[in-house]
Amino acid sequence: MRHRVIFATAFATLVSTSTFAADLPGKGITVLPVQSTITEETFQTLLVSRALEKLGYTVSKPSEVDYNVGYTSIASGDATFTAVNWQPLHDDMYAAAGGDKKFYREGVFVTGAAQGYLIDKKTAGQYKIKSIDQLKDPKIAKLFDTNGDGKADLTGCTPGWGCEAVINHQIGAYDLSKTVEHNQGNYAAMMADTITRFKEGKPVLYYTWTPYWVSDVLKPGRDVVWLQVPFSSMPGEQKNIDTKLPNGANYGFPVNTMHIVANKAWAEKNPAAAKLFAVMKLPIADINAQNAMMHEGKASEADIQGHVDGWINAHQQQFDGWVKEALAAQK
Repeated sequence: MRHRVIFATAFATLVSTSTFAADLPGKGITVLPVQSTITEETFQTLLVSRALEKLGYTVSKPSEVDYNVGYTSIASGDATFTAVNWQPLHDDMYAAAGGDKKFYREGVFVTGAAQGYLIDKKTAGQYKIKSIDQLKDPKIAKLFDTNGDGKADLTGCTPGWGCEAVINHQIGAYDLSKTVEHNQGNYAAMMADTITRFKEGKPVLYYTWTPYWVSDVLKPGRDVVWLQVPFSSMPGEQKNIDTKLPNGANYGFPVNTMHIVANKAWAEKNPAAAKLFAVMKLPIADINAQNAMMHEGKASEADIQGHVDGWINAHQQQFDGWVKEALAAQK
């Protein structure tokens, strides 16, 4: 008799778990995430993937593509979502690929993403440099010349990221084209050279953004200072944005938010996933901390998966809450 009870209990458990698996909204559906070639974006992408897996979806490894390719792929349904839509930085690419007609974008995943121009604190203090338009002066510009052509060398933005269009526009707007060279290429390699120059005590001029590891190595306030701009000036879809902060400072870029963007038709067919995309939130400080770990050498796929595990374990209640809210949207 006892054996029969144990068997019945085990059978009941088996039935309820398999029923639960069948009930999961993502069963039998494969999700294709995309991100850029910036490996530091993998952490926030995988966090979304893990939550989708809890909803029963099969999630592929994120494909690394240029942002504009990512948006067109999501719009056409060749990819499902990206967790790295910057607003307003990517507004032109978002609009060009179909905008709100093609994309589902609800909620805010990350807030407080800053970007702008920095120089080393020593040179800023010595020559009283506070604003980027001071580089119109050939004598000031020459301080940041790394190749002997007399122009300031700005460690800039990789083509296709969106920031390169803003920088090129601002070089024209602030009348810097005769004195400043915008170096575009492999950002990580250029930044490694910039950090080496800084360590050698030489002046440095560069563009960067947060969340990213650079501001963990060259700390604003301690090692470097943000430069202001003389007035707001943005290209394309961002042209009417006033970048001046409430305190009167103007660093040339609006503070961005990051969003999860999905194919609209897919999101409409998958209300649980759509709800998940809308409710997930990740503190920028957590991305910065994870990016810093990657910069210190913990950057393998296994390392990044471990960082995702660690984050979920530390925020289990919140993570489970998102999944629960998403499941409720399916019914």
